[in-house]
Amino acid sequence: MGKVVDYFDDDTRLEGIFFPYEGNKNAPVVLVVPTYAGRDQFTLDKAKSMNDLGYSGFAVDMYGEGKTGSSPEENIELMNDVLSDRSKLQKRMLSAIDTVKSEAGVDNSKIASIGFCFGGLCVLDVARIGSDIAGVVSFHGIFNKPGNTEGNTINTKVLVLHGNDDPMVPHEDVNGLANELTESKADWQIHAYGSTSHAFTNKEANSPEMGMAYNPDADRRSWKAMQDFLKEVIG
Repeated sequence: MGKVVDYFDDDTRLEGIFFPYEGNKNAPVVLVVPTYAGRDQFTLDKAKSMNDLGYSGFAVDMYGEGKTGSSPEENIELMNDVLSDRSKLQKRMLSAIDTVKSEAGVDNSKIASIGFCFGGLCVLDVARIGSDIAGVVSFHGIFNKPGNTEGNTINTKVLVLHGNDDPMVPHEDVNGLANELTESKADWQIHAYGSTSHAFTNKEANSPEMGMAYNPDADRRSWKAMQDFLKEVIG
C-alpha cells in the first residue's frame, strides 16, 4: 500500500494514494484516474505499476473518502454525481495535480495523467481546460465535450487509446474529438483497436453483451503505446 494523501474539494475530503519512485529523488509522476467504480484495486495496481516504469504514481480519488461502488448501479450513481457538474470534475482533477506537486520527490515539470473509462474523460478535461501538465492518456474513455472549454488552446499532449467497437463511443464521437483537438491546436494521437470493445484493459470485464470485454492484445498494445508516449513527454 502506498502513502495515503488527503486533499480537499471545498468540504469534500479526497483520499489519494501516492506511490513514490524510490530510485529517483526527483521523479516524474503519473496520476491514475479510475473507472466509474472509483479508486479501487485496479486503480491502485496501475498507480503502483508506474514505479516499474521509473515514475511515481498517484491514484486519484474522484468521489471522496476513497469511495468505491459495490454494483454497476452504484458506480453509475457515483459517477453521475460528478459528471453532472463538469466544472466540479475539472476542479477535483486540478486539486489532485496541485496535491501531487507538493509531494516530496516529485519533478513538477514532469507530470502526466492516465485514465480509464470515466477516468479517460477526466484526463481529457484536464487537457481541455488548458492545464500545464505534460501529457494525458485516455484508455477506452468517453469523449463528451464539457461545454465550458470552447475556444481554449490545449497545451497538453494527448494520447487516446480506443476500442473501435466500443458501443459507448459512436464513430462520430471519435471524429468529433479529432476535430475538437485539432481546433484547440493540440498535439494529439488517437489509436483505434479493431474488434475491441469497452474496458479492454480490465481482466475482470466479461460482459460482451454490454459491449465490455477484456482484450489481451489491445491491452498489451495500448500499454506499450502509453509507455512510448510517457517517455516522450516526461522522460
